[in-house]
Amino acid sequence: MSKASDRPQGGTSEEDRKIIAVADNAANRSSGRFGASVGMPAERSNDFGAALRRLGDLLAGERLRLTGVAVLSVTSIVLVVLGPRLLGQATDIIVRGVVGGGGIDYGELHRKLLVIIGIYVASWALSYGQAYILAGVVQRTMYSLRAQVEQKLNRLPLRDIDGRPRGDLLSRVTNDIDNLAQSLQQTMSQILTSTLMLIGVAVMMITISPFMAAVALVTVPVSLWLMRLIGGRARPRFMDQWRHTGNLNAQVEEVFTGHTIVKSFGRQREVEARFREDNDELYEAGFGAQFMSSLIQPSMLAMGNIQYILVAVVGGLRISSGAITVGDMQALIQYSRQFSQPLTQLASMATMFQSGIASLERVIELLDAPEQSPEQQPTVGAQPVRGRIVFDDVYFSYDPESPLIEGLSVVAEPGQTVAIVGPTGAGKTTLVNLLMRFYDLDSGTITLDGRDIAGFPRAELRSKIGMVLQDTWLFGGTIRENIAYGNPQASDAELIEAARVTYVDRFVRQLPDGYDTIVDDDGSNISAGERQLVTIARAFLADPAILILDEATSSVDTRTEVLIQKAMNTLREQRTSFVIAHRLSTIRGADIILVMEDGRIVEQGSHAELLARRGSYFRLYNSQFAGAAQELT
Repeated sequence: MSKASDRPQGGTSEEDRKIIAVADNAANRSSGRFGASVGMPAERSNDFGAALRRLGDLLAGERLRLTGVAVLSVTSIVLVVLGPRLLGQATDIIVRGVVGGGGIDYGELHRKLLVIIGIYVASWALSYGQAYILAGVVQRTMYSLRAQVEQKLNRLPLRDIDGRPRGDLLSRVTNDIDNLAQSLQQTMSQILTSTLMLIGVAVMMITISPFMAAVALVTVPVSLWLMRLIGGRARPRFMDQWRHTGNLNAQVEEVFTGHTIVKSFGRQREVEARFREDNDELYEAGFGAQFMSSLIQPSMLAMGNIQYILVAVVGGLRISSGAITVGDMQALIQYSRQFSQPLTQLASMATMFQSGIASLERVIELLDAPEQSPEQQPTVGAQPVRGRIVFDDVYFSYDPESPLIEGLSVVAEPGQTVAIVGPTGAGKTTLVNLLMRFYDLDSGTITLDGRDIAGFPRAELRSKIGMVLQDTWLFGGTIRENIAYGNPQASDAELIEAARVTYVDRFVRQLPDGYDTIVDDDGSNISAGERQLVTIARAFLADPAILILDEATSSVDTRTEVLIQKAMNTLREQRTSFVIAHRLSTIRGADIILVMEDGRIVEQGSHAELLARRGSYFRLYNSQFAGAAQELT
């Protein structure tokens, strides 16, 4: 990863940017620091149909199980809608026995009731089965979606990763996928069963009395219009809710990562004010989404009550005229209630489904982001790497409007140590990032042993290069596991030897658990210098053909630096090495020293040669040593 001076301002992982972000937050509200707007992708056009089609593609592999879910749902609903009709027939048996004076036929009544009980038990069992299958469908689909997102993140160019607030990216990968899973789990079954219930109930009401069915269904168009009206206003609010969630996550992630800097500069109040502002925006968006969606259920209940009144009044008149029986009327009343209930459920599920689709759109936006250039085929019969690296007329810029490297040419012969020096922002780290193919060139070529690095698969190219960064990175695990990350196949003896050579063994032996000491994901329970030593040991263990050291000793004390320099001198033997350094005392023995300014090499040569020229290097060197000596005197 490059330093803040050499990278676009949208990145959020550099310590420099954290300091700037905290110090300038109050004065630069519109700049989008802490993830408010920098790198935030533009919102999609909210194409509901396109999102549904993508959801259909995600579920394509589950068609057989979804068919099974549909069959079980249809069968269950058929049994459920038969229940009120059979209960109405049981009621007619009682009414005939009482009114007719012949007595109730309890044998027939018991048989009817047993059939009804059996129907409801069977319906429950079928519903349980379809819910079990559907849970598997949703979780497998989300498993596949997470895998797609993970693979996509690995294919995204570093430029795109740097341009997104990290918290927003995490929100898409976690919160949005979880919200989609929850909404699908709760809505797919409900939408299907509620729709089938509406159809089944309507059919049963028509078979009993077409006139009464028409009375009961007269409120349906109004209900559908209300659902469409309220749902249409709720959906953009859900989009805002999840967008503001991503913004807030970005701010929280960045602020808590740099909480020491925030406290050091005494900017807690500004950070808290910014958090409250973002939190208020999320509150307003969430309140609007939830309030608007909550209007659907009471609206549907009101329409259901109107429907119930109409059925009861008109049905009573029909009974008095002898047009329908008491049992049929009982069934109609039950069906009218059954009809309003799934309609209300559909309305509620529709808003929840919209929330899930809003999250899906954010995930789709990530999945559809432009990818890095295609990978090449693995090299067949690859020869050992000699390490001759040639930069030939290289041009590169992060922003087309702001050129950085222009016409750069340099040759590093096998086994040479090439030191790169220059002021902050000169393009030093960018140079080695181009060698690692973290970014692709605008023009020109970089060759390794005569082969254009663009012709290597990235993994194959990077496997030949070991890199130690100024910004250390450790993951949650033991010190042993962090060192072994450089070469998982290395033996324990090789790992300990790498640790010994890089002076990690010296401080690890003093820890209670030694190499099995657990470090957290940012390594905060060991010092910054010790973290850097672990990363150097990791590079030693990888035993690369080419070595890149980007200010690799910036966090260690002077005595340890001298020791590490000796170890690095041993490591650099027979390897082509690139060393980025601000402390010029560490690179006096380099074969070639490149002095960069504004993306161009203004001088190159050995330490003695460059001092003799009394140019840029001479001024840099004297600013560190002669200037310091004058101040002391």
